[in-house]
Amino acid sequence: MRILALVFVALIAALQYPMWLGKGGWLQVREFDRQVVAQRAVNAGLKLRNDALDAEVRDLKTGYEAIEERARSELGMIRQDEVFFQLQDEAAPAAPPAASPGRPAKR
Repeated sequence: MRILALVFVALIAALQYPMWLGKGGWLQVREFDRQVVAQRAVNAGLKLRNDALDAEVRDLKTGYEAIEERARSELGMIRQDEVFFQLQDEAAPAAPPAASPGRPAKR
C-alpha cells in the first residue's frame, strides 16, 4: 500500500510539472504578463509623442503662427519692420582682455 501511495504521488508530481514549470506554464505566463504591462507603458508614451507630432504637423500645415514661432525660436529670424534688441546679463562682468603669449601685459 505504501508503494502504491508513492507511485500516485510521483504520478501527480509528473503531471503537475508541465503546468508549473514547463513551456507555457504558470511561471512563463506570469513573465509574459509582466512584459505585456511594460510594453503597454512604452506604447502609451510613444502614442503621446505621436499625438504631439501629429498636432504640430497639422498646425504647421494650416497656420502661419506655428511657422513664424519656429522661425523665431530656431532660426533667430525677425520681421521686416521689427527691431531686435539683445540684452547682456548684468551679473557676469566683462573680463579684461588677456595679454598675448609673446608680449607682456601693459601696466
